Amino acid sequence: MNEQTGRPARRPALSPSRASDFKQCPLLYRFRAIDRLPEPSSTAQIRGSVVHAALEQLYLLPAPQRRPETALSLVAPAWEKVVAEQPSLATDVDPALRDELLEQARALLAGYYRLEDPTRFDPDSCEQRVEVELADGTLLRGFVDRIDVAPTGELRVVDYKTGKAPPEARALAEFKAMFQMKFYAVALLRSRGVLPARLRLLYLADGQVLDYTPAREELLRFEKTLMAIWQAIQSAGATGDFRPSQSRLCDWCAHRAMCPAFGGTPPPYPGWPEVLDDGDPDAVLQVTEPAA
Repeated sequence: MNEQTGRPARRPALSPSRASDFKQCPLLYRFRAIDRLPEPSSTAQIRGSVVHAALEQLYLLPAPQRRPETALSLVAPAWEKVVAEQPSLATDVDPALRDELLEQARALLAGYYRLEDPTRFDPDSCEQRVEVELADGTLLRGFVDRIDVAPTGELRVVDYKTGKAPPEARALAEFKAMFQMKFYAVALLRSRGVLPARLRLLYLADGQVLDYTPAREELLRFEKTLMAIWQAIQSAGATGDFRPSQSRLCDWCAHRAMCPAFGGTPPPYPGWPEVLDDGDPDAVLQVTEPAA
């Protein structure tokens, strides 16, 4: 139990976002997962959080009530839920921008009904927390937007994408999205003993559906990749040697001013985290001194 929050505490784990961060740039992983440096929420992230919250609430309703007008009415309560989780948004987002974001969220929800009819099925779970320890001790942890289970037992993993990547970055965005979906597929394979029959990405802004059927052998290879990533993270964590990796994504990094690759100086390394806050799969509460 963490004395500050009163919530259970758990050991460090690998999430899809942090695994992606480390693959992109080890120093970015350190800034986000260990230093916990603040980053401003983009309008796209805020809008996405509102849409996800509204869809989660939509599926709590009986199927006949999940009409388009109902989904649109859930946008305002979803905004309040997001603000409750991120109180700074109440002052950081001015009323005009808030109204614009909520209108965009309604447009995305209206577009969702062109991809699926939520009155025709009941999901197994929404915003499901998954956690599983792999054979080598690697702990996977994350949240799945939606899990559907067919009457015959087939399992489908669904993820909502609310952003619209520019054409030159679309391939990278889809690669990251599929990395995330395979991560969840491995976690569910190990926790439920069921190979997901389908991984589905719903692009609400583009009105597109991307389906992928993973093979067991492919997921077993991907599992080894996750183990290798976690081993590399732990090795870097023991020494504090999280090196920057330059790419075109550096132009959008919130921590560029502190990056040695651009003449900056990172804060002193606080040490590898020993305990994580159970309320946030990536939150660091306690650290140990780095190895000599």
